[in-house]
Amino acid sequence: MNILAPSILAADFAVLGEQIRTVDEAGAQYIHIDVMDGIFVPSISYGMPVIKSLRKVTDKVFDVHLMIEKPERYISAFADCGADSITFHIEATDKADEVLEDIHCRGLKAGISVKPDTPVEVLRPYLDRLDMILVMTVEPGFGGQSYLDFCTGKVEEARKMADGTGRSIDVQVDGGITLGNVETALHAGANVIVTGSAVFRGDIAANTRAFLEKLQYAP
Repeated sequence: MNILAPSILAADFAVLGEQIRTVDEAGAQYIHIDVMDGIFVPSISYGMPVIKSLRKVTDKVFDVHLMIEKPERYISAFADCGADSITFHIEATDKADEVLEDIHCRGLKAGISVKPDTPVEVLRPYLDRLDMILVMTVEPGFGGQSYLDFCTGKVEEARKMADGTGRSIDVQVDGGITLGNVETALHAGANVIVTGSAVFRGDIAANTRAFLEKLQYAP
């Protein structure tokens, strides 16, 4: 199943709740929430209080992407504030096994992300416990970047690895996804599409529906 996960990093925070309702009502299945700490990535975004308040706005899946050092410190806090799925970076911790167990013990889905220069192969030891592989198609930390073409091969590799397990593992792409290139990611094997600016700039509802139409007819 192909899934659209609009990233609220690109939304207008003055009317954030309203814009989340718009993508919700237009049919987006997930809400992608990027949490940045200013250490693992240069930018700082938002934390638990914001997520908790947004949980009152929609019942769509909260797809929380932790771009933070030592994510093991905060799994319980993000679970308590309303996350449905938590994805962390393999580059940010030496306790990936512990983090995966903690996420699953709280009844949430668990994903691991790789930066553009990190080989997907490093995730092989965790495939038996992964619900999602997130392939970053830009350098994490800033919205509005352009898709890195070489990452398409990584998406293909992630899909091959996921399918090879015989388990249902999602492959998510995040970074520089537009209506013009989303089919490239889909044909490479991604089934969860994160996009920010391409949804939240302009007519949000129309943009959401346009992406969903592309996803509907893709493999």
